[in-house]
Amino acid sequence: MIRVEQPGLQTSVQDLGRPGFQQYGVVAGGAMDTVSLRIANMLAGNAPGSAALEAAIAGPALLFEEDRLIALAGADLSAEIDGMRVPMCRPVAVRKGSVLRFGRPVSGCRVYIAVAGGIDVPEVMNSRSTYMKAGIGGFRGRLLQKGDRLPAGTPSEAAASITERLLAERAGDPFSEARWSVAEECGTSLKKEAVVRMMRGPQYGWFDEASRSSFFDEAFEVSSESDRMGYRLKGPSLKLSEPRELLSEGVVPGSVQVPSGGSPILLMADRQTTGGYPKIGQAATADLPMVAQLPPGARLRFREVSVAEAQEALVRQAKELAELRAAIDLKMKGVTS
Repeated sequence: MIRVEQPGLQTSVQDLGRPGFQQYGVVAGGAMDTVSLRIANMLAGNAPGSAALEAAIAGPALLFEEDRLIALAGADLSAEIDGMRVPMCRPVAVRKGSVLRFGRPVSGCRVYIAVAGGIDVPEVMNSRSTYMKAGIGGFRGRLLQKGDRLPAGTPSEAAASITERLLAERAGDPFSEARWSVAEECGTSLKKEAVVRMMRGPQYGWFDEASRSSFFDEAFEVSSESDRMGYRLKGPSLKLSEPRELLSEGVVPGSVQVPSGGSPILLMADRQTTGGYPKIGQAATADLPMVAQLPPGARLRFREVSVAEAQEALVRQAKELAELRAAIDLKMKGVTS
C-alpha cells in the first residue's frame, strides 16, 4: 500500500485512457503526457500502459508501506526522500516507511510516478484512468486526498529482484537507485518557446485572412485557466470571415476550437466527445505530450505540416518508444542476471 500524506496538485491515477466509448458520450481521458507515462512504467518493470500517478506542478507526499520499485518521468519537480534528491528517469528502490516528497518545479508541468505492479484500482470500461467530471475510474473517481491508501499490484519478477538487490547494496538508506538511466530519452525537451506541428482544421477556410496568417505566424501563451480538458491560449484574436454556425461534430485530442470570443482552445486528454465551435487547426498527436508539459505562462507557436508529416512523426515516436522499451528490458535483465 501507498499512503497519501499530502495530495499535491491535481494528483490522480491515470493510464492510457478508455477509448472506444465516445459514441456513448464517454471521454477517452488518460494521461496528458502518454510518452512520460510509458517511460516511467517501463523503468518500473510494468507494461507501458499500466496505471500510475499524474501530478501537476506540485507533487504529492507518498508514504510507502512496503519496499517498492518506482520510477519518475516527465516534469522535474525536485523529488526527494529524507532530504536526498531522487533521480528522474531510472529505477529507484524505495524502502518501507520512506516518504517521497516534491519541491519546486525545475522543468515541465506534469510528473508521472510509476510503481512496480501498477496502481491496482478497479477498471471502469477497460481503464483505471480517473475522469473527475463523471466521478469514474481511478481512486474513487476523484483526485487523491490526504489519508488515501493506494493498492499496488504484484511487481514483475525483474522488478522484485532489482528492488531486493538495490536495497541490499545500500542497507539503511531510504532508497537506492540503479546505476543506469534513460535521461536523454526520458520526458520532453522543453524550450523557452515550444513549436507545435499543426495541420489545418476542417473549418480553417472559415476564418478571415488575417486570422489564418496570425495562427501560424504569431505566438500564443498558455492561460492559467487551462486544465486537462483543454488549454486556453492567449494571443491574437481569431475571427470568422462571416458569421456562420456549425452543428456539433466529433472532436479529437489536439483539435483547436475557436469560440466566439476569438481565443483558441487546444483540446487535451479530458476533452468533450463533440463540439460546435469551428476548428482552425489540428495538432500532431506526436506533439501532444510536449504540450502537456507546458505550464501556464508558457509560449508556443504553430508550424504548419501536412497530414502525412504528422503521421510520420507519430510512427517515428512509436518506433523510438519500442526501441527504448527493448533497451530497458535488456538493462533490467542485466541487473537481475
